[in-house]
Amino acid sequence: MKTLIAAKQVKKTVVAPDGSELPILTGIDLHVNSHTATALLGASGSGKSTLLGLLAALDLPSSGEITLLGQNTQGLNEDQRARLRLGQVGFVFQSFQLIPGMSALENVALPMKLAAGKNPTASAKALLVDVGLEKRMQHHARQLSGGEQQRVALARAFAGDPKILFADEPTGNLDQNTGRQIMDLMFDLRDRCGTALLLVTHDQTLAARCDYICHLEDGKIREERT
Repeated sequence: MKTLIAAKQVKKTVVAPDGSELPILTGIDLHVNSHTATALLGASGSGKSTLLGLLAALDLPSSGEITLLGQNTQGLNEDQRARLRLGQVGFVFQSFQLIPGMSALENVALPMKLAAGKNPTASAKALLVDVGLEKRMQHHARQLSGGEQQRVALARAFAGDPKILFADEPTGNLDQNTGRQIMDLMFDLRDRCGTALLLVTHDQTLAARCDYICHLEDGKIREERT
């Protein structure tokens, strides 16, 4: 298996309202390999989402080193990090983050158009069929249920066959049955596309399906198991 993400002694500190420094991550070492699923667990405020953003090159660490898809992110500016992610990294968020004025089909096709992919509309249609929305392609976000919106977000995340998918509480806003369906879809697409999954979650059922479980506590990974 190929290493897609390598984090070495990653630390993140932010400035509190009173001007003091507040440590969020205090020394993270982590590897994510191709074709694997890794869950990040921890109490609220433990730094899970912060770590996810750093590993996805949405933000930069205060110190330490992160390599994403073979590229050290520390020396890259925001535009360079965006180009690194384009067509290679997918995202699924708890709040779906669909573009309201676009149809489901347009939302899924957009990242492929931005990456100058071939036949983005046809590929988007195929992905929406994969997630069971062949009859809802022309509907806008406000016309879709929460579960349907998350299906669109999942199809969009897999547009272009990304090497890795980052998901922040992907089942957090869904009922138990719908959440289970989204889990099944996520792992089915992982198996078919070979995409690695890195998931922030409080859902123990979702975590149990992963190859690795990492617990964050006091800014560090306290436990990692398969």
